[in-house]
Amino acid sequence: MNIADLELSVTAMPTRFPLSRGTATAGEWESAALAIAENHGRLVTIWASQKRNGQFVVSAVYDIENGELLWLDLPILKKEAKYPDISSLFPAATRMQRAIKDLLGIDADGASDKRPWLSHGAWPEDYFPLRNENTGKEKSSQVQVDDYQFVTVAGEGVHEIAVGPVHAGIIEPGHFRFSVVGEKTLRLEERLGYTHKGVDRAFQDFSAVEGYRLAGRMSGDSTVAYSWSYCMSLENIWKWRVPTRALWLRAVALERERVGNHLGDLGAIGNDAGFAFGLSQFMRLREDWLRLNKSVFGHRLMMDYVLPGGVVGDIDPEGLLQIRKQCDEIEIEVHTLQGIYDDHSGLQDRFLTAGTVPKELAVRLGLIGLAGRASGVAHDVRVNAAAEPYSELAVNISVREGGDVAARVDVRFDEVFESLRLIRYLVENLPSGSNRKEAAPRNSSGSSAGWIEGWRGGIFTALDVDSTGQILRCHVHDPSWQNWPVIEHAVIGDIVPDFPLINKSFNLSYSGHDR
Repeated sequence: MNIADLELSVTAMPTRFPLSRGTATAGEWESAALAIAENHGRLVTIWASQKRNGQFVVSAVYDIENGELLWLDLPILKKEAKYPDISSLFPAATRMQRAIKDLLGIDADGASDKRPWLSHGAWPEDYFPLRNENTGKEKSSQVQVDDYQFVTVAGEGVHEIAVGPVHAGIIEPGHFRFSVVGEKTLRLEERLGYTHKGVDRAFQDFSAVEGYRLAGRMSGDSTVAYSWSYCMSLENIWKWRVPTRALWLRAVALERERVGNHLGDLGAIGNDAGFAFGLSQFMRLREDWLRLNKSVFGHRLMMDYVLPGGVVGDIDPEGLLQIRKQCDEIEIEVHTLQGIYDDHSGLQDRFLTAGTVPKELAVRLGLIGLAGRASGVAHDVRVNAAAEPYSELAVNISVREGGDVAARVDVRFDEVFESLRLIRYLVENLPSGSNRKEAAPRNSSGSSAGWIEGWRGGIFTALDVDSTGQILRCHVHDPSWQNWPVIEHAVIGDIVPDFPLINKSFNLSYSGHDR
């Protein structure tokens, strides 16, 4: 379908990818969601804001099947403080709508699940951190003891296993409630939000030119993707023309970020299947990779390398040569390790059919990114909404149909090799010119968006800036919002000891989700 088929009044926005924006009534909000769902569109994100005049606005962004994005705003009266539920059409909206209620006190009318999500009982009932006015001040306002109502499963031999939120090892907190018979999982229910940091409110203390630093700390393993998504939105607002060389250097950093994370995950997945050799070898490669990041980009994770107008520094010929040489060396070793993984019967026995997400279920639940591609969902922002330089790179999408741990491992291997190819092409054909354009008009207000394919999936940023260059609202969306609920389905029928392996095969972000 096309956006024109929705019969909405929309305006094309000046972005690096196709994006139209319009304002909807409650009826149009519902009918548009229904039409998009029926035509296999995807929900990218949903969030809410309060304008300076007190007006509440709920916003949703959809990925129309032909690659266009539609940004719909629904203004709502403060006395109503509710909007139509869309979670029956897009299940991934459930937790996003619950987060909106916690942050602004706005209800999704008709939603079947209205339990708190980011609020864990530490806030008064009338406290809403994103409202303009002070809240949580009523005399009757008290912090409520958290008694979260998990869904219970009854039956002969059924019992619960509670895991977390504190885990053994260095890991962020998340709670997993298993309902099992013996070791077979009947149901898993997650509870997240323990690392909620108030980032949405914190953005309002930053000027637009400094906001990239906060964006880049949403989830440290994706700092390049987050920073680029933020910078893209600001550069769209201010019509900031980024030098071509800078865009290519950003792509080099983004693909190195992708490779570094895949190397770590391939080792960790092997370890969770009892193959410690894989962990030691892949972590050795990842360490070499990160050390070169430190040498060339100034930081192991390349944090703060991408900034408005370009990148923080150029790469000299020696640095480019080191990057090119390392790609060749890593590729040889990863090919060898892939052969070992494929030929190891013990590993394949653990990988195959574990944590299976069939394509039909993946589409229904909105699974995206590498996990989606492992379930047959052929979508990658670098291809479907390619901005410079990806519009020139002809990225090959890796797609598998198995939807299990084995398929997610295969996609990771494919993406490592493809990213190595892209990095080599980028450094060998790097355009001449500046690494940054510093001058930009900073007195124009506006809104825009950025969309970048991080290593987990698409990272979307919606930015609203006033005429003084101050951030009014910045909403940054991590693909983990879509993918965390899918794990609850992926583990059904598997044994409890397979959960760490299945969970690691997705390797979703707590911090990026919790904001």
